[in-house]
Amino acid sequence: MEVRQATLADADGLARLRHALWPDGSEADHRREIERFFAGPQTAPVLVAEDRSGLLAFAELSIRPYAEGCETDRVGFLEGWFVIPEARHRGVGRKLVAAAEAWARSVGCTEFASDAEADNEESAAAHRALGFAEVGLIRCFRKDL
Repeated sequence: MEVRQATLADADGLARLRHALWPDGSEADHRREIERFFAGPQTAPVLVAEDRSGLLAFAELSIRPYAEGCETDRVGFLEGWFVIPEARHRGVGRKLVAAAEAWARSVGCTEFASDAEADNEESAAAHRALGFAEVGLIRCFRKDL
């Protein structure tokens, strides 16, 4: 299994993985977003884990000026993280997050953060297993004006 930075050649596989994580948009919508990402300036990578069978997982990263529970104004952030069910509990997610943390350290971050939906216990357990500490639980609200 290899962890590496994604390229535009990974767009189809990434679109499938992103759609599995974020099903609100179509695979085609995700593909267009991936193409826009690779067409523009990239300030943070998308990482993928793959083996001979294809893409197993991805992690989208960013640097945020703020994250809950963090003290610095330059926080490496795990925007999205997904491992296909067949590859879970085999260390794929751990290797992917370790590569994400290494990238964040390489660009000067001293903190790394993430989030998950309040009811996503599987994600919360995966985060805790990798050493993340839960710092809070919030609900976000909106309304049309």
